[in-house]
Amino acid sequence: MGSLARAYGRPLASVIAGIAVAWVLVLVLVPLGAMVEQSLWWRDSKGDVSLSIDRLYNDISMIELDRETETDPAKQAAFDQSLIEKRAEIATLEAQETNPPKTYGLANFTRMSGLHFYIFVRTIFYALLVTALALVVCYPVAYVVALASGPRKAIILMVALIVPYAINELLRVYAWLMILDYRGVINGVLQWMGFIDLDAREWIPFLENPSAVFLAMIYTYVLFMVFPMVNTLETLDRNQIEAARDLGASTFRIHRRVIIPHAKPGIAVGCIMTFMLSAGSYSVPAIMTRGQGGDWFSQLVYRQFYESNNWNMGSAYAVSLLVVCTAFILLMMRLFGVGLRDIAK
Repeated sequence: MGSLARAYGRPLASVIAGIAVAWVLVLVLVPLGAMVEQSLWWRDSKGDVSLSIDRLYNDISMIELDRETETDPAKQAAFDQSLIEKRAEIATLEAQETNPPKTYGLANFTRMSGLHFYIFVRTIFYALLVTALALVVCYPVAYVVALASGPRKAIILMVALIVPYAINELLRVYAWLMILDYRGVINGVLQWMGFIDLDAREWIPFLENPSAVFLAMIYTYVLFMVFPMVNTLETLDRNQIEAARDLGASTFRIHRRVIIPHAKPGIAVGCIMTFMLSAGSYSVPAIMTRGQGGDWFSQLVYRQFYESNNWNMGSAYAVSLLVVCTAFILLMMRLFGVGLRDIAK
């Protein structure tokens, strides 16, 4: 706050600090706190409540029948009092049935079925594969853009990377769907070359395995892997590379000992962003698999919220995914030996 006040003046610094606090509070802490709180409780509606209500209604019918045949005013008053008590008990039980009390605990996290847990583990594994493949694909691109090309070529390459992202993400995913579909571009080319016969239903089922999702995700999230590495590599002194070459280092050794150590913060940020986007992606696996390649965990979270209307389980599922993503962030920071300050650069 002191450095902001010295740089911009106290009034403007207060505005900047207020905006930052509001951003963190409104867009991060409050939604996250609400989701965590929702995941820690459930409404415990006991199964015998409905049966007890039915029994009370039967008791009321018997009391009303006895009251109609009773002529003694004292006994009629006792029947009336009993009816009042029964109806009050019914009202209490019906309130418990429609709005049962909250029970707090971790049961929502342990109620995940075996199938849902398998989908959860598979989604994390697939997200790790997408991250690894994206790193392998994007590292050479980032190196060429930042170090191996002149300023003009670097600008051309960056524009070539950015231009496809002017198109809506859904349109780009549907474009890959048309390319990889059963009667899509690739299968059409293979038929034209005589390798398959689409009329005989001979095609390569790209959409029935995770490779289609991997390809679409890498294409969709490529910038989130490339940009952090480019930003980091651009700060590398090229004289270090020339010095390593003069000392006889091979290209592989230069990358391993000079370039990659310098690019660690960018690699960590790229892996974190790509993993989190892949693990939480909903539209890409939903469109690319069309139900043929199995659900991703994000689709289960959506169903818990909007189809099963079980917001407590949906919140527990979402928190579980958040915990894994947070653990992945910490793992990347430890693996690459970087801190929050290095990542922020």
